[in-house]
Amino acid sequence: MSLFVPEFDETVLVRDADAETLGAGPFAVKLLADSSASGGALSTVRVTLGEGADGAKPHLHRNSAEMFFLLDGEAELLSGDDVVTAERGDLVIVPPGRAHAFAAAPGSTADLLIVITPGVERFDYFRHLQRIRLGEVGPQSLLEVQELYDNHFLRSPAWEGRR
Repeated sequence: MSLFVPEFDETVLVRDADAETLGAGPFAVKLLADSSASGGALSTVRVTLGEGADGAKPHLHRNSAEMFFLLDGEAELLSGDDVVTAERGDLVIVPPGRAHAFAAAPGSTADLLIVITPGVERFDYFRHLQRIRLGEVGPQSLLEVQELYDNHFLRSPAWEGRR
């Protein structure tokens, strides 16, 4: 086990009104703190999903764990070959190297706080996803930035069978 000690010396305070929000309607991401704000300790976003809306497709992070905390609603989360349903107040942590995905549960909305640790500069990843949603770049463009954002997409029969 290695010990990672982040290096930053100022308290990080992100006011809700100052946070950049991407998207709206069935899928919105609020950018809260990127890795550079926390000395590499973490990256965190808030994702709001409309009723039954998909969040992230199956993927893994080789170098970071990902934490999902359900602020409200109900979400389905893939972890490895298991799909779990998390409810308001539940916490799910996916270790590095494990396939995962998330979506609002059928008939429910979901409001999630998502933390990746150690952090990766990910705000530009979410901006890239927004450009895909707007049709400015194609979905294949994500393959070019997988290594940069430690976000590696894969197939998951367990997830495909559920969604």
